[in-house]
Amino acid sequence: MTFSKIGSKSTYHRCIKELSHWKYIIYFPSHNPFKGSQVKLFQFGTSDVQAVDLNRPKSGQALVSYININKHNTNFIKLEAIAKEKLILEFFKEEKWPELEAQKFFNHYQGIGWKVGGKTKIVDWKATAKSWMLKAEEMKLTSRKKANNLPLDQNQDNLHTNRNKNYNEPL
Repeated sequence: MTFSKIGSKSTYHRCIKELSHWKYIIYFPSHNPFKGSQVKLFQFGTSDVQAVDLNRPKSGQALVSYININKHNTNFIKLEAIAKEKLILEFFKEEKWPELEAQKFFNHYQGIGWKVGGKTKIVDWKATAKSWMLKAEEMKLTSRKKANNLPLDQNQDNLHTNRNKNYNEPL
């Protein structure tokens, strides 16, 4: 189901039954969750005859537990994350950026699953890190301008207005 990207058991069973109906496979359902169903497939080869191989041994099927099948090996994921964090720290040191900024970058993207915009997987994390650095510089500039009451943008605050207006003064 995972490889075929089918999320529902009913969809899986419907697809298997349709494949059997269309004679792509021969399906023998077991109707028992602890005993696997049997499926006979065609032998795809270079011979002239295309038939279901009925001479396969009927010794049974290797059963796979359906309980906890979607659990991932968390130890491997943790080791991978630690290795990635070390690489990121080294990269930020090479670029002469503080370790704190590298940790911010790592924690942010680790938290959102290494995706851009919540949808697209990051292909080149170094390019993403460089754009993070550029945006961090922009953020520093904007915070300095806010602290000094300077306009943030060339088009912003050209009229020099404030909230306490004196309507007796001419424009």
